[in-house]
Amino acid sequence: MRIMGLDYGTKTVGVAVSDPLGLTAQAVETITRKEENKLRKTCARIEALISEYGVEKIVLGFPKHMNNDIGERAEKSLEFRDMLHRRTGLEVVMWDERLTTAGAERVLIESGVRRENRKKHIDQIAAVLILQGYLDLQHMKMG
Repeated sequence: MRIMGLDYGTKTVGVAVSDPLGLTAQAVETITRKEENKLRKTCARIEALISEYGVEKIVLGFPKHMNNDIGERAEKSLEFRDMLHRRTGLEVVMWDERLTTAGAERVLIESGVRRENRKKHIDQIAAVLILQGYLDLQHMKMG
């Protein structure tokens, strides 16, 4: 069963997909849009990727504040979750994504990616970290 990980931002959505065994997360792409609320094309692209990869579940990053409060970004993520569920019929799991962008930045720096090129990849890497965290927890529960 393949699972999709999404890092939902104001202008981009980083996309990652698990391998068929659900062990590892791989970066797929970053979907960009010109305006935050213009989501039709974004959702259509996500649906195309769900079909292409045979995705059966979605893990969506949940950007809580460090004190665990839910702010405006987290509210928007919950709205996006509801829209994804309505459009795809798939289960959408919210995953605490605190520090994933910082972790993604660190991965890119350690990989030697130049500063001007990091922006292209950061959302995909954040999606990989969100999905990998979820996959690792599932395997710990089973193990």
